[in-house]
Amino acid sequence: MSVFATISAFALPMTIAAILIAGIVHKVPLYESFTEGAKEGFTTSVSLIPHLVAMMVAVSVFRASGALQLFIQALSPLLHIIHFPAELVPLALLRPISGSGSLALVTDLFKHAGTDSFLGRVASTMQGSTDTTLYVLTVYYGSVGIRKPRYSVKVGLLSDLVSVFASIWAVSMMFGK
Repeated sequence: MSVFATISAFALPMTIAAILIAGIVHKVPLYESFTEGAKEGFTTSVSLIPHLVAMMVAVSVFRASGALQLFIQALSPLLHIIHFPAELVPLALLRPISGSGSLALVTDLFKHAGTDSFLGRVASTMQGSTDTTLYVLTVYYGSVGIRKPRYSVKVGLLSDLVSVFASIWAVSMMFGK
């Protein structure tokens, strides 16, 4: 076992032990503090439910209505010019919204194209290098009541877009097409 694996195996238990020891040293009522924090976590979770339901409904309507397929067909001439595989467009669009939905798309792509295919490798790289930006912002901003996200949505989506194109470029450079 390497040094890093050993440190990783003991990191979480040691952190919990350090928190408990610090609480005892500072005479903090540990159990009461834990239950109070758990109560606040439950309240935060309940307040997030409307935001998450709204986002999931929007994604489902977009896919079920056929709007996603029409969008891909409209973009296909541009996609052909920039050598962007049309099969990856749904993943690029869904990944900032839903992690589990995009994972389902990647799994479906693996079944059709194979894991070691160019599409499978790019999909894997996209899944790992992008984030569920809108989901994360919904959860974090919804939990603290932020209504004006300012630049965070733009920067997050721009970084996802860059990651999508960088994934195609990186896989093309490493494995070819």
